Amino acid sequence: MTEVRQRKEKTKETLPGKDSLDCSETPLKDNGCEMTEEQACQESEESVLAKENLDCPRTPRSKTPQCNSKSALFQRLAKLFFGCLAAVTSGMMYAMYLSTYLERKFWFSSRQELEREITFQSDGGVYYYYYKQMLEAPSFQRGLYELTCDNRTISARTINVIEQLSLYPELVTSFLYQITGSQDVIEPIYFYIGVVFVLQAVHVTALFVSSWIMSGTWIAGMLSVAWYIVNRADASKIEYAIPLRDNWALPYFSCQVAALTGFLRNNINSSTEIFCYLLVSASTFTFMVIWEHSHYVLFVQALALFLLDSFDMVQTRKVIDIYIIYLCSIALGYFAQFQNTSMLSSPLLSLVAGSVLARYLQQNMKKGPVVARLMKIMLHFYLVFTIAFTFSFVVKKIVPSDSGHLFKLLEVKFGFNTTTDFTTNLLLCQEAFQVPSQDLFLRLTQASVLPFYILVLLVCIVSTVQMIYRRLSGEPMVTNPRLEDGRIGEQPEVIYHVFHTILFGSLAMVFEGLKHLWIPYVCMFAAFGVCSPELWMTVFKWLRLKSVHPAVLALILSTAVPTIIGFSLWREYFPRLINELSELQEFYDPDTVELVSWIKRQVPVAAVFAGSPQIMSVVKLCSGWTVTSLPLYNDVDLLKRNENIYQVYAMKSAEDIYKILTSYKANYVIIEEAVCSEMGPARGCRVKDLLDVANGHVVYDQGDMYAFSKHGRFCHEIKLNLSPYVNYFTRVFWNRSYHVYKVNTVISFQY
Repeated sequence: MTEVRQRKEKTKETLPGKDSLDCSETPLKDNGCEMTEEQACQESEESVLAKENLDCPRTPRSKTPQCNSKSALFQRLAKLFFGCLAAVTSGMMYAMYLSTYLERKFWFSSRQELEREITFQSDGGVYYYYYKQMLEAPSFQRGLYELTCDNRTISARTINVIEQLSLYPELVTSFLYQITGSQDVIEPIYFYIGVVFVLQAVHVTALFVSSWIMSGTWIAGMLSVAWYIVNRADASKIEYAIPLRDNWALPYFSCQVAALTGFLRNNINSSTEIFCYLLVSASTFTFMVIWEHSHYVLFVQALALFLLDSFDMVQTRKVIDIYIIYLCSIALGYFAQFQNTSMLSSPLLSLVAGSVLARYLQQNMKKGPVVARLMKIMLHFYLVFTIAFTFSFVVKKIVPSDSGHLFKLLEVKFGFNTTTDFTTNLLLCQEAFQVPSQDLFLRLTQASVLPFYILVLLVCIVSTVQMIYRRLSGEPMVTNPRLEDGRIGEQPEVIYHVFHTILFGSLAMVFEGLKHLWIPYVCMFAAFGVCSPELWMTVFKWLRLKSVHPAVLALILSTAVPTIIGFSLWREYFPRLINELSELQEFYDPDTVELVSWIKRQVPVAAVFAGSPQIMSVVKLCSGWTVTSLPLYNDVDLLKRNENIYQVYAMKSAEDIYKILTSYKANYVIIEEAVCSEMGPARGCRVKDLLDVANGHVVYDQGDMYAFSKHGRFCHEIKLNLSPYVNYFTRVFWNRSYHVYKVNTVISFQY
């Protein structure tokens, strides 16, 4: 101690103007932390000299703290700038690629308006029709009123189209088209699909940001975008039909997920947290308003957050804040969708209500030894789901809901019930409700995303289980884990995405239509894992690697592995993408063009058409004539209408079909040759087979088929122009694909 004091006195003598550093008078400070007199006097000569240089900014041989902080700030700003630039550039390039690819596929620039509109298949055509109607209205207010009291779409019924179809995207797009003066610059159809392409760019950018936030490097964002583009056929529906509601809604959900990922981080500053919270609020509300199935998607997300909170892996206040967003979005969405009762009976509201009430009943759930806490968590699960089911049951008894057919569909899908109902079986035959084929996993494996996704998911699951055990054992949460710790499961945003991808992946294994919700986050999650030094360090800590410094090796691999993957993707798929952009495809349906052209030329404006929902959407979009049904599956009355109109393909008499059509005031009926003469397995999903089973005309029993109908199939018999069919119907148009019959207003019996 004496030698140290003598050295310090010599040092003070050689450095003038440093009397204030006397150890007996003032405590020293090291980066803002006060030191006691004894600690300061025990420092070595080198420490003291370094300390003196830090307190003396005039010394030219040392760097000041201000310089260090400025350098760190500059590096952070540079990283943020280039990362944001890469994210925005990736989104813009993807939008440009979609625009060029779909131009090559559909030839929009060289098509007539009618031929362009025919490319909008199924319900996508209905959405675009109302966008056109808003542009043709005398004023925006008048067009809005006509949509709320629409009696020109479906015969013998007045509907609120905004409520029925969630038309807010079309309302906003038409409003922007008018107020921006785009009428003289761009055609309406290009403006409409341009907005959809911009949203796809936002979708890709949000995936980029989510992967960047979790991994800490924007290289992960670029890799996630590359994987997404390679697997875009399975990750998006944009190639099948541009105006589909999924293409409008999912970009907002991806923004919500990206903002939620940032909000769940532990080491986030207050201003960034507020920004993320506001972005989560805005995107959640928008997502809920523009898509009728959004509350089911948010229910799965809320379930993931509930698991995080139950195992004490995230700050409780943040989960409560998200619950508040859910409740406010449901309340606002209820009024924005004209008091839509499905909002009140949604499982999301039931889960939030059950979680909040169970939390109030269990004040000390997160305290006690391991076994006691585990028992409390199991009791908490029981309370939450019991309260949620009770709440949902009471709400459905008080507020009537049209979701009964959905639960019936799920019962049949999972084998809890059987039915001969035509609508249920027809929906279950749709590709979206089928189990994914092996081709899907083969494509994901060939693109290398599936193997890396499985490896990353396994590592994160094991680390998460370890973290859960530590939390149950009473170990406090590490708010700022170091790289050397090797604990990827300590990050709440990572654990959230583990639960997120497991839940959505489980649903995608049952319903192929949900792959568009799961695969984008497969790309994002796999890219985060291979680019995350924390994940590599976690693996090295388990392996107890000692030959090479684990932290250095983790940093090297987190850069080298994504570089190799990116190079292999570039070499394998870039020529294919270029070939797609250079190859001219052809989408032309001359029979449908001929049909619609005939309708617009020969049929009176007041006429009503009947037919399958798919052809009715084309007739409505391209001609504007009133139809009897539309491809909508959220309305029980419309589902019943669809089933009744489909009877033209059943074994029904001419009189029965005539009564059905006249009850809906139909003047013309369109019979599709593809449906009437559909080939396939006898017990497949052909429309006519499903109708025969539903009508009891055909019964399958132990491999044998029994027929009971005394009438022939209507769509075949009417083509023979024999009595009594000619008494009720008159053929007025036909080609290879369609036969149009006029429903006679005066029945003339001919024999």
